[in-house]
This record gives sequence, C-alpha cells and structure tokens, in this order.
Amino acid sequence: MGLLTLLRKLKKNDTEPRILILGLDNAGKTSILRKLSDEDPTTTQATQGFNIKSINCDGFKLNMWDIGGQKAIRAYWPNYFDEVDCLIYVVDAADRRRLEETAAELDTLLQEEKLREAPVLVFSNKCDLATALSPEDVSTALNLHSLRDRTWSIQKCSAKTGEGLNEGLEWSVKNIKKGSK
Repeated sequence: MGLLTLLRKLKKNDTEPRILILGLDNAGKTSILRKLSDEDPTTTQATQGFNIKSINCDGFKLNMWDIGGQKAIRAYWPNYFDEVDCLIYVVDAADRRRLEETAAELDTLLQEEKLREAPVLVFSNKCDLATALSPEDVSTALNLHSLRDRTWSIQKCSAKTGEGLNEGLEWSVKNIKKGSK
C-alpha cells in the first residue's frame, strides 16, 4: 500500500494528522521539515520557539509541529502534547557525545501519558556524514528494543540530501492511530 493510498484513506475520514517533531537542538528537526516542504534546508537557523508547516501530499494535509530543542525550551514541550497523532524524534547520529542526553529526553517523552498512543518514528539524521552511527547503534543507544506496547521505528535519513525522509513519513502516516482523538 503506497503513501498516496494511505493519505486518501485518511482524507476520507476528514482528518488532518498532527505530527510533533522533537529532539535536541542541532539534531536537524527544522532542516527535515524544510526539506519535506521543498525548501532549502541549508539556510536553517536554531528554532527559538516552534515552527508549524502543513505538508500537502496529493491534496492531503499533514500538520507538522517542530519545537525547539534547546535545554531551556524543552520544559515547554508538554504544552504541545495534546492530540498528537505521531511523534517524530530526531537524533543527530554523528553527535556521539550527546547520545546519553538524547536518550534521556526520549525516555522522558515516552513516559508522557498524552503521548502514550502516538507511534514514534526516530529519524537517525545526518547519515550522509562519515562519522554517523548506524541506525542499529543509535537504536541501541536509545534502548529502543526494550520498548513494549508501543509502535516505533527508526529510519536513517539526511535532511541535507532528503535520503530516508519520504520513507519515514510514509511509515508515520501508515501508523497513525485512527480514531485516537
């Protein structure tokens, strides 16, 4: 079943899925959103609050919420947890020194009651860099394989080249919990 078929099925239900994009600062959240919007991802600056973009796919709208990842902003993340249909968590796969911090933040998110039903896609970003860890190594560092009773996936990607972004978006749309609102 292709992405357009899935989108058409959701459109029949007249839903506009809300997708929340979180991760540490400099992980590539805004660059991913810009690339998905057919904008230049190389001119991105640090997000000081949030960005909202509607991604149109064959007349279907996905509402993408990109929230800044600086430590001071993370305390405000819970303000955006209402009615989330999918959580996309972005990890800088080339930043080994922050893996423990990003794992702790993801673990905190996964404990949130409002996000309990939302499928989780982890974008292992910056795969185009020679120093990037494999998705398997990122998955191990985030302890994803210990997750039970939660739909999740990890997708290697590059916000710069676009590699893996459409596959991740397709997985997200396919796994959105219909009727969870």
